[in-house]
Amino acid sequence: MTAAVLTVSDSCSRGLREDLSGPAIAQLLEQRGFQVVRREIVADERTSIENKLVTFTSIARLVVTTGGTGITRRDVTPEATVSVCDRLLEGVAERIREAGQQQTPFSILSRAVCGTRGESLVLNLPGSPRGAVDSLQSVIDVLPHALELLCGNTAHESLP
Repeated sequence: MTAAVLTVSDSCSRGLREDLSGPAIAQLLEQRGFQVVRREIVADERTSIENKLVTFTSIARLVVTTGGTGITRRDVTPEATVSVCDRLLEGVAERIREAGQQQTPFSILSRAVCGTRGESLVLNLPGSPRGAVDSLQSVIDVLPHALELLCGNTAHESLP
């Protein structure tokens, strides 16, 4: 299972702040059996995010973004994700927000989405390292199954 991690942050892209979320997400993915094939940082610019998502979905089955999911004007990761995805998986984003309620009431302000592009899955996570890791942990168990379904493995074992 291949994965790519895209950090969306104006300050990180300018070198004004260290990216802590991207490496934390990559580490968790690797611990869970994913091979992280690319990790990059991009500014909060919709076109730049869209271009990276298209590129990343061509080289990785799972593309995880961190940052740009809030409600400020510069938070455009969800719009970029929706514009390049074929379909949305609302339940995944709902699960992340639900799990976030255990940590902070502000999790309901997240506009993160999850969607499919071809045989790849794109998952938005919050920008804080803890929020990103906690959010990913809340859904990581379903991601391999979702990726199997996307590549056509739809056989279901019958119960006895």
